[in-house]
Amino acid sequence: MKDFDLSLYLVLNPDLCAGTGVVETARLAVAGGATMVQLRDKHADTIRMIETGRALKQALDGTGALLIVNDDVEAAIAIGADGLHIGQEDMDAMRARVMIGPEMILGLSVESEALATAVDPGLVDYTGVGPVFATPTKADHKQPIGFDGLARLVKAASPVPSVAIGGLKADHVAQVFAAGAQGLAVVSAICGTPDPEAATRRIAAEIRKVRA
Repeated sequence: MKDFDLSLYLVLNPDLCAGTGVVETARLAVAGGATMVQLRDKHADTIRMIETGRALKQALDGTGALLIVNDDVEAAIAIGADGLHIGQEDMDAMRARVMIGPEMILGLSVESEALATAVDPGLVDYTGVGPVFATPTKADHKQPIGFDGLARLVKAASPVPSVAIGGLKADHVAQVFAAGAQGLAVVSAICGTPDPEAATRRIAAEIRKVRA
């Protein structure tokens, strides 16, 4: 069983993070309590992903926070990332698992009960479930599922743990955990804020309240 904490999962958006920078945003967020950091950049080629990913890995070294790479298997392997996250359109989970090997964490996006039910716990380590709300950070997102939908999909994907995503903020923490998810993935709630560390601390404080 792989050891990871989905509770406060930061998905980096290079455009939103431009003012502070991707690496510095990640460093500040982890100082504020982020447990996992995903490098997501749909406009970057593999060379740039590797360059950014290595800088992130160095910044997160010794913090306990894990680095996940979105979609780019070659980059994830070259970086020595802790994991890879794929969407349904990226590649199938079996192919991804063969490429990354047994040790690397594999996350898979699910947007429907049918997809959640089809998740293979022998291949996939966690699911990213959503979008809970519509979000401008991902223009091509599927229909929002709300918290009722989140609860249904989390249950359908069990025993694989789930992290909720899609327009989530500190105010949503209690509802996310009540729906059975193990955490929330956030983008704009941290990226692009004037103080990423303070923004992360606020979310982390809400998570502690729910888990107390």
